[in-house]
Amino acid sequence: MKDDHLNGAHKRHEPTLDENQQGTKDDASPTSESVNQENERLMQGNSLQHERRDERGYIRVATPFRVTLADSDTELDGNDVSLGGFSAHSERAFEPGERVSASLIMAAGNFDVMVAVNAECLDAIPRERGNGYDVRFKINEIDPQHHESLRQIIRSGLSGRSPNIEGQMASEDPQTPRKRQATKPTPPKRQPKPIGRYILLFLAIGLLVLVSAATAYRNFVLIEPSFAAVTAPRIDIRAPSPGILGEHGFTAGDQVERDQLLTNVINSDLESDLILAEAALSYNVQLIENLRNYLEEDDQEISLASSAQPASGDLTTFETVSPDIAEARVEQFEEVRDFENSRIAALKELQASNEIYSPCDCRVAWALSSAAGVYIDESERIMTLVRTDEGDVMVEALVHMDDISRIEPNQQAYVTLANATQPIRAQVRNVALDVEPQPRAGFPSWVRQQQNVASVLLSPEAPLPPESVGQPVDVRFSETPLLSATSEKIWQGANWIKQSSYDLYDKALEEINHYRNGTDETSDEG
Repeated sequence: MKDDHLNGAHKRHEPTLDENQQGTKDDASPTSESVNQENERLMQGNSLQHERRDERGYIRVATPFRVTLADSDTELDGNDVSLGGFSAHSERAFEPGERVSASLIMAAGNFDVMVAVNAECLDAIPRERGNGYDVRFKINEIDPQHHESLRQIIRSGLSGRSPNIEGQMASEDPQTPRKRQATKPTPPKRQPKPIGRYILLFLAIGLLVLVSAATAYRNFVLIEPSFAAVTAPRIDIRAPSPGILGEHGFTAGDQVERDQLLTNVINSDLESDLILAEAALSYNVQLIENLRNYLEEDDQEISLASSAQPASGDLTTFETVSPDIAEARVEQFEEVRDFENSRIAALKELQASNEIYSPCDCRVAWALSSAAGVYIDESERIMTLVRTDEGDVMVEALVHMDDISRIEPNQQAYVTLANATQPIRAQVRNVALDVEPQPRAGFPSWVRQQQNVASVLLSPEAPLPPESVGQPVDVRFSETPLLSATSEKIWQGANWIKQSSYDLYDKALEEINHYRNGTDETSDEG
């Protein structure tokens, strides 16, 4: 709402203590006349105002109030109010220029303040939604005490505080600044800050700088390989002959002893040949025994078999010969018998080779499943064993050819296992471009396909656990042992602190979730 005070702000007279109030009466403006009349009423009430009347009191304040008309029992709901006028919601339309006597009932704390005014309707605007009109009034006449109450209520609304009726009765304006005390109190003496916090701060800064320097030295100065893993000598167990793989209960990670039976290969063809060879041997032995019995009886004619090794499926034929011829045939039958004995021995040796025994105290790295009668060909891999004796488990690293010139035998290096807090010192055993003559387990074949790397074998000073074969490790080659050892320990300590923090956080989160689940279950049961 814009009232006359807002419309005529450029024409408003600003009164001062030394100015003659009479000169303002000559102004023909209605706004100036109302201002002069108000000043005269304030002077007659012996209330000298030193505060400058500016635009603050004429800003519309949306505060809850009611408007009661004197000529009727009509009560309107107020929208906003200022020192120059107010707006309210009415069910009927007021004509512009219509004068009314009204009372503004405003809430001030636990009390209701009634402000009596004479107002003039400016306009009535129908509401866009709902019934009724928004009617704007301009205040023409108001008593000084009511004017002062309305001013304080409006200022309280502008300052964001509720009106205080107790303060009004005590003649205290919430906007009036408090009187300064004659004597300024002495501020309390500040307690000296403990020096311990500064020491801790400097220690933390020094530790951060130290860790940063160790990390930079470790990552940019030390030689880092392309890939490194724990390896050990590999022994491949292959099938001696084709057949069905016998059952075994070995899986990766099992420990086997020397000369322990691992598995066997069931070769049905070999077993058939052995059975036939044993049958042929028995047949020849029986022929030789029968001929000798005939020769001892001095028979003139001896019935003799045509062959010492009958063909499969053919019937054996016999013929009658003299004793001399029978003696010669006995010698032939004995030679065939000896051949069959040798053949049986060879077949049994082949059958014995199908039983596979462990060649060492090793660890099973891989084993072919024997479920459901798996058929395997000759020389097919059945198991892979890893030697885990002392000195066999080592670390193999692939170093780029640009850095291989900086690595020498017996050079010191640091090996860090996964989830380890301390590095393990190691020495370079040998540097080679081809490691196939000494196959080692734990190194993937696809990594070896790189053409610009060399293989470096490291022998650790402390024995590595056999179960770590095949695990990737972090390796750093040192050229300055003292700096390298210091940086490695600092870096590992910082890494341990970081890992411990993560573990504590995960444990605390797990405890919280467990507590919440227990609380939810208790609530559901209740």
